[in-house]
Amino acid sequence: MKMPKKKKNEAETVHKLAVFKGKQIRRLIHNDEWWFSVIDVVGALTDSDNPRDYWYKMKIREKSESEVELSTNCRQLKLEAPDGKMRQTDCANTEGIFRIIQSIPSPKAEPFKRWLARVGYERIKEIEDPELATKRTRALYKAKGYSDAWIEKRLRGIAIRDELTDEWRKRGIEEQKDYAILTAEISKATFDMTPSEYKKYKKLKRENLRDHMNDLELIFSMLGEASTTEIARNKNAQGMYENKESARQGGSVAGKARRDLEKKSGKRVTSKKNYLKAPQAKKLLKGKK
Repeated sequence: MKMPKKKKNEAETVHKLAVFKGKQIRRLIHNDEWWFSVIDVVGALTDSDNPRDYWYKMKIREKSESEVELSTNCRQLKLEAPDGKMRQTDCANTEGIFRIIQSIPSPKAEPFKRWLARVGYERIKEIEDPELATKRTRALYKAKGYSDAWIEKRLRGIAIRDELTDEWRKRGIEEQKDYAILTAEISKATFDMTPSEYKKYKKLKRENLRDHMNDLELIFSMLGEASTTEIARNKNAQGMYENKESARQGGSVAGKARRDLEKKSGKRVTSKKNYLKAPQAKKLLKGKK
């Protein structure tokens, strides 16, 4: 039975970490707006050792005192847990978070409201003018010390990746875990390493792998994903099995080209180097906090 397709603007799942006063707050784009992890917000505002328990007791207290169900402001969405797995998490949009933090006695509440309003406003402006998001991304990479040439490749890679995930969505791929499986197939065929193996190779932990690739690594990543898109589209691949085969074939196109270059140049394309060990390390690390 064919899985129903989701419209792109119905449930876009772009996951990013936001940072408030040194505290990481998980968030994702859902229905074209930011949704934030309530547990992370509670942790940022209260400094509680157990923000999950604090949130649980807060809901009980608010219901008994004002008969307000704070959970009505929330929706269960999947976010990456500390163990790396995607788990259902209480999330709220900007309006919902504003209501929740009214129940938190914290001196950080007002600065958090201003921070939250700014983050939400940025997203609204980006929806109205997508070029603003690109400009902001470019500025962030520039501030971290990346070269203009690298930034151009990274942004092009993001566009190619978006085109691939859009194609997968059209072809019945809905779950994030399936996206990860297909991505691993492309990476294995391209570099002889899955993304998790590649991160170990570069001695990375939670950092974004592609933010630590050099020019050639980015180029071959793009080739593998662009080839996969073209093959899936031309073969009209449907479902996980057929798209997995397209991913292997797309990755093998890039893998063959990589091996040919390595043979002719006498140098490996894959590199253990990462930007954490580069001269701009301090800027990078500051940007990750």
